[in-house]
Amino acid sequence: MTAAGEANPVRGEVALRLGDRALCLRPSFAALVHAEAELGSLPQLIERAAQGDVRLADAAALFWHCRRADGEAMERAAFEEALARAGLQPVLAAYRALLAAIFTGT
Repeated sequence: MTAAGEANPVRGEVALRLGDRALCLRPSFAALVHAEAELGSLPQLIERAAQGDVRLADAAALFWHCRRADGEAMERAAFEEALARAGLQPVLAAYRALLAAIFTGT
């Protein structure tokens, strides 16, 4: 078993650091069902991203639903602010990695 912020790539997990907090994003079935209910079709989301149409709101929603509980409560607005403070480079890298894990079924 991995620690709260450690990602296991064999399970399709992706690590994302938000300030002093390390998050693990896990694309479980339940997480993806909730994300799809908010974002629409995951294949269409992946297709848009492949065409370069990447939206911060999409990444934030997908991350929110795929975040693995780490014992600390965080409101969604605070989570989204932490994403903005992290900068686009790490957010986009994690988004691409998570979409690749979803697409390949890792």
